[in-house]
Amino acid sequence: MLELRDLVVNYGVIRALKGISMHIDEGEIVTLIGANGAGKTTTLRTISGLIKPKDGSIWFEGKDITNLAPTKRVATGISQSPEGRRVFADMSVQENLEVGAYLRKDHAAIKEDIQNIYERFPILGQRSKQAAGTLSGGEQQMLAMGRALMAKPRLLLLDEPSLGLAPLVVKEIFRIIRDINETGTTVFLVEQNARMALKIADRGYVMETGEITLTGTGKELAASDEVQRSYLGH
Repeated sequence: MLELRDLVVNYGVIRALKGISMHIDEGEIVTLIGANGAGKTTTLRTISGLIKPKDGSIWFEGKDITNLAPTKRVATGISQSPEGRRVFADMSVQENLEVGAYLRKDHAAIKEDIQNIYERFPILGQRSKQAAGTLSGGEQQMLAMGRALMAKPRLLLLDEPSLGLAPLVVKEIFRIIRDINETGTTVFLVEQNARMALKIADRGYVMETGEITLTGTGKELAASDEVQRSYLGH
């Protein structure tokens, strides 16, 4: 479904991605784990079109999208829930969800999808008129995910969905990610909580300083000595 071929990204003189290649098949949950500053968010932002690669290419469903504008990528079926949630604080929960559907014209279906989001995240339904900035961290994360889903993506990019959240909320967020995947959305998950990410992932990649150093199934990576030592605290 998605393929990165020899992707190189520079920030000035710093090479953030050093020719990485990876793929995601339809229906999978694939996770990318690694330390802070390894290049994980850069990878997602390059897939979204927010960063232009210096070299290499990005393919989505057989088409080269390397030079496609970010809005066009959303229209093709790629949507991102960004790191730090980035909800529109002064807008209501409902308005945040409507923003997620800004490229869509099917107004009746948009209404229906907002109701579906409220069924999936009941707390958002209860707070639909509330300003997003007044929600807790966990609720804002649910809203950010809900907003990304309003674009009806076939591929959902999640950047650090568990960051700064209480353990019980983290459990709930991961349950929802699995549920989103089971209802037909392919998921690419960037996550510092390697243990939880590998538990739900079909496959994973480990990134160190802009390079892919390991790849395997979620189970294989969780059992790897290197991953246990570096990311699972064993």
